[in-house]
Amino acid sequence: MTHRQFLETASARLEYQFVQPVASTSPTLVLLHEGLGSLELWKDFPVQLAEACGAPVLIYSRQGYGRSSPVPLPRPLDYLSVAGPDELEHVLDGLALEQVVLVGHSDGASIALAYAARQDPRVRGVVVLAPHVDVEPVSIDGVRRTVKAYARGDLRERLQAYHGDNLDGAFRGWSETWLNPAFAAWNLHGALSHIRVPLLAIQGHDDEFATPAQLERIAREVGGPCQTVLLDHCRHFPQNQARARVLTLITDFLTTSLR
Repeated sequence: MTHRQFLETASARLEYQFVQPVASTSPTLVLLHEGLGSLELWKDFPVQLAEACGAPVLIYSRQGYGRSSPVPLPRPLDYLSVAGPDELEHVLDGLALEQVVLVGHSDGASIALAYAARQDPRVRGVVVLAPHVDVEPVSIDGVRRTVKAYARGDLRERLQAYHGDNLDGAFRGWSETWLNPAFAAWNLHGALSHIRVPLLAIQGHDDEFATPAQLERIAREVGGPCQTVLLDHCRHFPQNQARARVLTLITDFLTTSLR
């Protein structure tokens, strides 16, 4: 794994890091973290993913997370479908990446889907873990439980090491947006049919932030090849709670779909 570096875009300074297998010619797997995630919160998953797939992996913290620049609050209600994809484009441009597979988790999965719908020819495929394409009551319930845990201090203490001075901004930018009554109308329904590249969507059967209806809508509406997998005994973090299975699924997807 390379040392952490920083990319200057027009609006932010973003931390990033590469995991680079020896002599790989595969597309770069670009990891897009969840709503409270960061570069460091992927922990050892990027290294294991690179080893399993034999592909380079890029990790970065979006603006407002980790050691990247702070983000102004409140976040716009379309941050998953506009601001996040715009920032991703700046990253691909700034790092001169020519072929990529987007691998997003939760909020990052929504950003990956929204960006794939733009049909950037650099995107060869998409993998989404615990994706959101609209807002469900169970999603709001999950955010409310997380807000209570943060207020008690235990979650705040765990996240402090990963976000530093960005901590409160990262948490408020995520939670206050999802709990805004107007955010209930947000969705990616109109974007899904524009996704033409191969797509793998993975969700835990016991996901506390979404129902299997997310996978069902993706499978029904995307415009290209699509595989959906609902994992038993798994919640909102398939890459942690069912890692061996997820690594196998992604490896097989890259082998069979990106020939």
